[in-house]
Amino acid sequence: MNINMNPNSELHQSVVTVPNVVQVPEALVSQAAEFKAAIMMYTCAIREVKTKLEVLNDELSVRNQRNPIEMIKSRVKKPMSIVEKLRRRDLPVSLESMMDHLDDVAGIRVICSFVDDIYSIAHMLVSQDDITVIATKDYIKNPKPNGYRSYHLIIEIPVFFSHEKKNMRVEVQIRTIAMDFWASLDHQLKYKKEAHGDSDEISEELRQCAEIIALTDQKMLQIRKNIEAKGGTVKK
Repeated sequence: MNINMNPNSELHQSVVTVPNVVQVPEALVSQAAEFKAAIMMYTCAIREVKTKLEVLNDELSVRNQRNPIEMIKSRVKKPMSIVEKLRRRDLPVSLESMMDHLDDVAGIRVICSFVDDIYSIAHMLVSQDDITVIATKDYIKNPKPNGYRSYHLIIEIPVFFSHEKKNMRVEVQIRTIAMDFWASLDHQLKYKKEAHGDSDEISEELRQCAEIIALTDQKMLQIRKNIEAKGGTVKK
């Protein structure tokens, strides 16, 4: 990648001189310009997938008179998070290692209204002929032991740049508002509950909350279906 970057640039500073974090090896520092280009590519891949999701949401809002997607969030993993994850997996810390082994550098979270919207959106997205499904994990039908629920996809999408087409991987998480609410609070409480003497008890309470939220999701879906069965519509 023929991209020149000043070693005093913001990216170089963020990768090399952030205090109180794992130091980045020279292998990654020497690839700073290429790293910046790769992050740009991941950002563009997110934009491509977000556009597809927004188009689906617009179409379904006309067809079904309601928007199945409440919100779309996205992020590119921070440089130090990338380094830490590679090291945790005992992988080389390099640009090639990141692109070959990490599927979640680019991430999109889709917040849906109802559980059946999750499966509809996922099916419509992966049915598009320029998307390749790399992996699927259904944590709704098979929740994690702590109660976490969400539908995860790793997809690959072609992104067209000025001189090349690059197939980029994006992690897509699809969940309801209630699932996202639980996951967000669980994440906030993660370190506090680990430091607490009764962490097992707190974990069990959180798992029970996840079960209650799952039942609420199912009840709300049933209410919507009952309204629709009587000829009504659910609008936003």
